[in-house]
Amino acid sequence: MHVVIGEDPPDRLDKALVREVPEEAALSRSRLMKMIAEGKVLKGGVPVTDPKTRVTEGERFELVILAEEDLQTLPENIPLDVIWEDGDLIVVNKPVGMVVHPAPGSYTGTLVNALLFHCGDTLSGVGGAKRPGIVHRIDKDTSGLLVVAKSDRAHHGLAAQFEKHTVNRHYVALVHGSPSAADPRLRGVKGVSFETGGILRIATHLARHRTDRQRQAVVWNEGRHAITRARVVEEYGLPPVASLVDCWLETGRTHQIRVHMAHAGHGLIGDQTYGGKRRVAPKAVGEAAAELANTFPRQALHAATLGFTHPVTGEELQFEAPLPADMAALVEALRNAG
Repeated sequence: MHVVIGEDPPDRLDKALVREVPEEAALSRSRLMKMIAEGKVLKGGVPVTDPKTRVTEGERFELVILAEEDLQTLPENIPLDVIWEDGDLIVVNKPVGMVVHPAPGSYTGTLVNALLFHCGDTLSGVGGAKRPGIVHRIDKDTSGLLVVAKSDRAHHGLAAQFEKHTVNRHYVALVHGSPSAADPRLRGVKGVSFETGGILRIATHLARHRTDRQRQAVVWNEGRHAITRARVVEEYGLPPVASLVDCWLETGRTHQIRVHMAHAGHGLIGDQTYGGKRRVAPKAVGEAAAELANTFPRQALHAATLGFTHPVTGEELQFEAPLPADMAALVEALRNAG
């Protein structure tokens, strides 16, 4: 792979490569650093082995990417929380920590591995060998509902609904502060407005971050249009230092809720990528609840509701999944502290 350094590059080779390498190459910064150390990043045919090497605009590097062993995605006997299943589709409640489909660094233990064992050869082939039946995804550390196609007809029908944004998806999130209509600061944030009933509306474009290609960022003149709505369900502390929020998507972009809530100044509790260094104050909710919130090991986000039209029968379907144990415990601690 040949990579040309763009304008205003980061000051280090590894960071510059992370920015410039196409997303579809699936090369994380850690993998790129390993390639640099192994002499698989060259300039003019000569290996560059120091990740701190300074780069300049227009420099050309060659990445030697050895073809990985063509690993076959195999069925694995992993328990699934099946919410609904028929001959055309299956709805599952994905646990925290499970990757949806095989990818570099995660070839086993994925939802696809579990589905291949559970469903046999009945999954739709539209998504290919590594993504059979997969119509949409949620992050590894986000829990909740996913629909998977078992027939090609169902796959095409579900994909059309996601493309038209007619799928009803609600997420429950625990965020810092409270995105309330009573907060005048929010009315001054670009892209943020309020609708009837105190519903927060965030409308921006999202694109890959310029210097960290694993992240998404709010942009205005490029990227893809993204709209999130949110409603405060409960507030914790006085003034509120955290709140339980119902979020729903008009569009479905990568990390959309996490990026949008952070843009509004109310990043998700536990979100190491977008949440910043904000902490819940012990004096507001007590030492125990604050400790639980400030050490929460993942983004506090759960795909709680999923509704769509059955792509074969035409039946209107709606599913709900309760909060996972870790989020339920945090809610209870914050609620009791109040």
